[in-house]
Amino acid sequence: ALITGSEHEKDRRIRFENAPRFGLVGKPLDMTYRVISTEGNGAPVDVRVSVNGEQVSVEHATVGQPMKLSVTIPNAGRNIVQLGIDREPGELTDANNRAIALVDGIRENLRVLLVSGEPHAGERTWRNLLKSDASVDLVHFTILRPPEKQDGTPINELSLIAFPTRELFVEKIKDFDLIIFDRYQHRDVLPILYYDYISEYVEKGGALLIAAGPEYAGENSIARTPLNAALPAMPTGEVVDKAFYPRLTDLGQRHPVTRGLDGSASEPPHWSRWFRTIGVKNPEGEVVMKGADDRPLLLLDRKGEGRVGMLLSDQGWLWARGFEGGGPHVQLYRRIAHWLMKEPELEEERLTADGHGMMLEIRRQSMIDDPGPAQVITPSGK
Repeated sequence: ALITGSEHEKDRRIRFENAPRFGLVGKPLDMTYRVISTEGNGAPVDVRVSVNGEQVSVEHATVGQPMKLSVTIPNAGRNIVQLGIDREPGELTDANNRAIALVDGIRENLRVLLVSGEPHAGERTWRNLLKSDASVDLVHFTILRPPEKQDGTPINELSLIAFPTRELFVEKIKDFDLIIFDRYQHRDVLPILYYDYISEYVEKGGALLIAAGPEYAGENSIARTPLNAALPAMPTGEVVDKAFYPRLTDLGQRHPVTRGLDGSASEPPHWSRWFRTIGVKNPEGEVVMKGADDRPLLLLDRKGEGRVGMLLSDQGWLWARGFEGGGPHVQLYRRIAHWLMKEPELEEERLTADGHGMMLEIRRQSMIDDPGPAQVITPSGK
């Protein structure tokens, strides 16, 4: 046998002993790892735990012993779990002081709360789209009878159920992956305090979509409630009833939600016209579609840890009904919903790499014109 090196050399390394390939999004995933040292068992070691590049905890590991670890998988698709330990003085190398596991995040059924105002032509468009997706658990309420309506009908003769506001917006609001207000206006159905809860839900990572109609410009607009803290634009009070082709903005041509929409490459776009735009002022976030007179039509914004979308027209049902040939409403609505729920494939900035034999294929998705070079680090650390 040929023995190289020195008997006084020392080295520590860390490795995964059990790392499942799949995990449920938002649920803890149990893993096992071990820190090994040429000096045998020693003092406890601090282990840095990172998920998708963000440090989530520091664990204390006993050298030589299998250690249990629980991490929460944040996203659907590929997630990178990395463990790291510091280099000891005199250690031979730190190339093996980190370990990486790839975990594919799988979503359980998405829970979506759809709250519609009074019935309108496009109400079923959102409902039909969400109901047709087997991965979505939909809770849908339409306000058919506001509480201020008094016509003498006895309560026991009403076929409608009371809107369970406390259950949905206080007790179970955290259970929803997405909340959609479809042409909803403020009424006494929701106590004013509940709009604060919705804003807080967004700040803490929730998703909110406003499908706006004329109500958004009116006296009872939800923009006049505490929900305005989460909204990307305030109404001007103007409703523009004018025919137009929805168009992508320059930003929208690069944004993954709207880029390559079927029919968007031609001029005018190969889809039908819409006939109403809701006026807003001082839009925040990203304006990816424009309406009549180049007014904002689709806004996407981040608020705290959550996301908000605002569609400033209630005319999408024209695409669904095939008016003038229709349009890609399913493609657009689905992308909006999944961007709001943080699907990795729809992130504006995304870098992925796949190995094929001796070849490494790198894909970069970016909103900037010159994203610069990608840095590749080999397992040796170079």
